[in-house]
Amino acid sequence: MSDRFAAGDRVLLLDSKRRRHLVTLADEGRFHSHSGIVDHAQLIGRPEGTTVRSTAGARYVALRPTLSELVLEMPRGAQVIYPKDLGAILMAADIFAGVKVVEAGVGSGALSMALLRAGADVVGYELRPDFAARAAANVAQLLDRQHARRFRVEERDVYEGIVESGVDRVVLDLPEPWRVVPHAETAMHPGGILVAYLPTIGQVTQLRQTLADSAFGLAETVEVLQRTWHVEGRSVRPDHRMVGHTGFLTHARLLLAEERSDETAPPA
Repeated sequence: MSDRFAAGDRVLLLDSKRRRHLVTLADEGRFHSHSGIVDHAQLIGRPEGTTVRSTAGARYVALRPTLSELVLEMPRGAQVIYPKDLGAILMAADIFAGVKVVEAGVGSGALSMALLRAGADVVGYELRPDFAARAAANVAQLLDRQHARRFRVEERDVYEGIVESGVDRVVLDLPEPWRVVPHAETAMHPGGILVAYLPTIGQVTQLRQTLADSAFGLAETVEVLQRTWHVEGRSVRPDHRMVGHTGFLTHARLLLAEERSDETAPPA
């Protein structure tokens, strides 16, 4: 990756109040806001971290967007999973280069992009054609070709089955993941990990009951809360606002029958 901006690059412009503006640079492009106009020519050929001013004198710092910033600023057709939960999902699912993932409920593609950036090969199942198209477009536009080549979206109902075999991970962002558990059992190899993202504890309870009666074991459910801090000189305190409940993450591993029996047996 070049250390200087070029036409076609996506750039994040941050104003003095840290408001973010995602811009795709073009040779004759211009960024318009209530604070004036910034010609893209002011950025093309300049290094990351450059400061430019609009025609009205407003100051903008130009940076390459992180994945977290892309997720929050990208076009969306459905509510995206927050970055704080994306990181937890990558760890819970143990995502690494070459791992084969079936993701169901791709929405706008935020989770897809996180999985791809971590090195996974992803097959997305999405029932709604508009969501499938949006996810595919976001991955193609916001990630490079190397990542996009490892992504395929199918307009398919995962509740009816998983056609892939030898799957390493199944990651679910849909209302009734318990209906997918039997399909995941046959599609995954032993040791594979299932992760589900759910907004309510009632849904979690039903999923955990289904997992308890399945070949999956070692199930855990967690909730991730994010609180920032105000740090300015000697004024140090938690911020008054925080990113609280967004969803619950449940993960479990597919076990061999004899291992499953040992895990569920009462202690001696």
